Amino acid sequence: MPPSATLITKLKVQLKLSIARLRMVQQRDEQMGKTQRRAMAQLLEVGKVESARIRVENIIRSDITTELHEILELYCELLLARAGLLEGQTCDPGLEEAVKSVIYAAPKTEIKELQQVRALLAEKYGKEFVLSAMENSDQKVSPKVIKKLSVTPPREELVQGYLEEIARAYGVDWPKRPKDLGDPPEFVDDDADDNPSSGQAQKVPESALPSDSKAAQARETLSHATPPRSLAQDIPLHVNPPSPSTDNPHPRVTLNSVELKPSKKMVDAGISKKSDDRKGDGIPGLDELTARFAALKR
Repeated sequence: MPPSATLITKLKVQLKLSIARLRMVQQRDEQMGKTQRRAMAQLLEVGKVESARIRVENIIRSDITTELHEILELYCELLLARAGLLEGQTCDPGLEEAVKSVIYAAPKTEIKELQQVRALLAEKYGKEFVLSAMENSDQKVSPKVIKKLSVTPPREELVQGYLEEIARAYGVDWPKRPKDLGDPPEFVDDDADDNPSSGQAQKVPESALPSDSKAAQARETLSHATPPRSLAQDIPLHVNPPSPSTDNPHPRVTLNSVELKPSKKMVDAGISKKSDDRKGDGIPGLDELTARFAALKR
């Protein structure tokens, strides 16, 4: 087997080990972060704000390291997926950012498997390539990796945001907010003191019309008029029960929990109407059928 192929095989093995180690470290840091956040919430609850501000920087640094590990894990997966491009003498342009970012970040992490990957890449591409990656002379290292590895202290806004988010997640009232409900609403009473309505609607009196006016005479005539008797017969008032269904096979019409049933007069009227409809629908009666049979016998 050629030396290059042996190097690529070792590199693939170390890439797989690095991916597994990075995932394990991320899970460990996540569990530790939960414990630290709970401790921060307890400090805020007892009023030790200054101590919480100092200790929360460890949580922020741990979160930044976790984000760095996620980026390096993606780069390792990329190199493993494109391992065939690593067999060339020069670094492929599509892998240059991933290779130089791993070389730049590996010495600054605790992942030993990642440092083995860096050593194999240095053996593959030479010392000048590694020196260029460490100095980032050609700006090929990912800016995100450089930013995550910087040791600048977190901004005050970031610290405040972390503390407020931790307090909200664990139900701690911090920062203390004054409970100002504001001024009570003002109620305007439109009633006059001499004629209170006690909240009830008052009937507005209608303006009196002159007795000799046409409107007054028309109103008087309308008040003595009676509706025609045929009005109730022409426009009967009835309520149809709902159609039967599987949920209600026997529907009923009720009014104030009392079942409404048709009177005998309404039932007789319905039966007579049905008989009249049957007579006019083209079905012959008994006498007509007897006469037809007699005519056929002749």
